[in-house]
Amino acid sequence: MNKRIVISTYGTLGDLHPYIAIAIELKQRGHEVIIATSRLYRSQVEEKGVKFYDIRPDFEPGLDREVFRRATDPKEGLKFLICDLILSHIRDTYNDLMQVVNGADLLITQHLSFAGAIVAEKTGIKWISSVLAPVLIPSAYDSLVLADTSSQIQSQLLNPLVNSSIINLSKYFLSSWSEPIRKLRDDLGLKQIKEPLFEDKHSPELVLALFSEAFAQFQSDWPKQTCVTGFPFYESRDEAELTSKLLDFLNAGSPPIVFTLGSAVVNNAGNFYVDSALAARQIGCRAVLLIGEDERNLPHNLLSENIVAFNYAPHSKLFPRSKAIVHQGGIGTTAQSLKANRPMLIMPYSHDQPNNAARAERLGVALTIKRGEYTAPGAAAKLRQLLSEPRYTKRSVDVGRQIQLENGVQVACNAIDYQLNIPEKFNELH
Repeated sequence: MNKRIVISTYGTLGDLHPYIAIAIELKQRGHEVIIATSRLYRSQVEEKGVKFYDIRPDFEPGLDREVFRRATDPKEGLKFLICDLILSHIRDTYNDLMQVVNGADLLITQHLSFAGAIVAEKTGIKWISSVLAPVLIPSAYDSLVLADTSSQIQSQLLNPLVNSSIINLSKYFLSSWSEPIRKLRDDLGLKQIKEPLFEDKHSPELVLALFSEAFAQFQSDWPKQTCVTGFPFYESRDEAELTSKLLDFLNAGSPPIVFTLGSAVVNNAGNFYVDSALAARQIGCRAVLLIGEDERNLPHNLLSENIVAFNYAPHSKLFPRSKAIVHQGGIGTTAQSLKANRPMLIMPYSHDQPNNAARAERLGVALTIKRGEYTAPGAAAKLRQLLSEPRYTKRSVDVGRQIQLENGVQVACNAIDYQLNIPEKFNELH
């Protein structure tokens, strides 16, 4: 029996693409699927044949650089994102989401969809929650690197007592952030819950951990209903091929280093692309710079037959043809880099990026560099090390092969079908 499924998500393209991939698969299985998110992404959802419903807050195109600067600030970025951009609109989000779930059989929420848990409780709709990065399910038995300090990578690997204390302190200090949630629950006559920003945002039925077990293994203190699916890669047929200009460049010489800052951090690039072009020149490597839509990121005077710039290129096609990838550590970019079998240099900004970078370094597939140390000489030195030591490439190939064998979209959709009592479509969750 086919079902009506609502998927609620917020954030960057990295927060949207995995759910488009899942929505397309669910639709192919006969379900009616609606993605509910900011109207900014209407065209990108509808052009894939998936139904769209806009819910507030509305993130408009062309947000100024100050918004991106504040949202990606290492110290205050998380608070600005959650408190100012998300929770300040939670009542509007709740009202909009209540309308879209009317008549639906299932609600799937992403980690920033804080109103989703309230909607599920108020309506009784079947609910599945999900997270895109391991740090969003913190464990006392795993790394808790939360800042761009590479020295933490070795010192915080497996110290359950220290990690447990950090988690408890975080819950205490962040409890005030959830006041809008508490106020809304009061107004709705709902019982107060203990930790809206932590465990209470997870569905008691199923939590989809949308990343690879090669990247983060299941932890004993995670919710027992967690299913680690593998990365749900979004392969857009409309973006399946590289442009002829980029193909000509790739075919004309040795594999280049790709420098990218994803879809959001690229709006707060600073001198990243200038320093990247200079670093590539210093070590004698060809380079592709993915600069986004802001022409101020284009280092005009440094472009040459060996250093080229493009607004965008599909990572799934470009990364496998590179020598190495330099990026910000977003989970989507990290996943594509891992799948491409290429070593990485990661310069994390904030949010989940420092933790993703630490995990990639622990896997032996990456080096990290602090944002404040990303200069042309600093990047060049790291890249020389990355490219001169074969262990990074060898390990990247080993991890990439494991990830290529996974099918995160299929596993996630099997788990969803199982929750919808469609066992004939359920193969294996792992």
